[in-house]
Amino acid sequence: MWQENNAAYGASSSQYYPQQPVAPQPGVPLQFYAPSPVGSTFYSGSRSSLDGHVGAQGSIQQGGGAYSGNIQPTGGWWTAFGTGGFEGEPPLLEGAYKLGINFSHIRAKSLAVLNPLRQVDEHIMDDADLAGPLLFVFCFGTFLLFSGKPQFGYIYGVGVLGSLSIYTLLNLMSEKGIDAYRVVSVLGYCLLPMVAVGALSVVVTLDGTVGYLLSTLSILWCTYAASGIFTAVLRMSDQRFLLAYPIGLLYGCFALLSVFNVGVGNGSAK
Repeated sequence: MWQENNAAYGASSSQYYPQQPVAPQPGVPLQFYAPSPVGSTFYSGSRSSLDGHVGAQGSIQQGGGAYSGNIQPTGGWWTAFGTGGFEGEPPLLEGAYKLGINFSHIRAKSLAVLNPLRQVDEHIMDDADLAGPLLFVFCFGTFLLFSGKPQFGYIYGVGVLGSLSIYTLLNLMSEKGIDAYRVVSVLGYCLLPMVAVGALSVVVTLDGTVGYLLSTLSILWCTYAASGIFTAVLRMSDQRFLLAYPIGLLYGCFALLSVFNVGVGNGSAK
């Protein structure tokens, strides 16, 4: 029985290994195995599954669908400063829009503050945002820092306390009511004239007659713009002067921070 198995094994392996050794010939390299016969499926010199070209273009078919794309060769380091970008890349401003930053609205509200004599649209604060106010507050604090008055803590404290006070006052005086988000947005946008005074304090000392006049003008400008927007949104035109008084006090505190150096040394104003 073992002879039959051995014979069967020899017969099956004879197609892969030669039974007779090949005699070496002069000038011909040694061959330890005979070349495979034609049509042999054991091993071939080249496999058709690996034939093809590897390139930058290709397609993948999966589940009845096809995916294709191009891989663009990357250039040198100077391509980082180009404006070409990648194919199908979204524009830079699209990411800002997804974050709720609308530059056209910021521009329109800033122009409304810079031109307070123009009639204010009552729907101007329907799309309230904090991108512009945060930018103006940061610029205001930075300008004061450059002028030698690091007042970031005072700006934050006065801003929060003043916004809460104006929010409470508006909801007590108006029938329509307003949320705190819009109150902070209006007060922040109307800080723009005060930011200009802070920028001027970098090159000119405001602790003088000129500085007092500019600070008073900025207080009146900010107060007039903020009271105009609040009365237009809440329809409180008959109560504008009553509303302008606390708003003027709030912007007066910001003017004091821009003129005097508060909280330095022994904590007194200098």
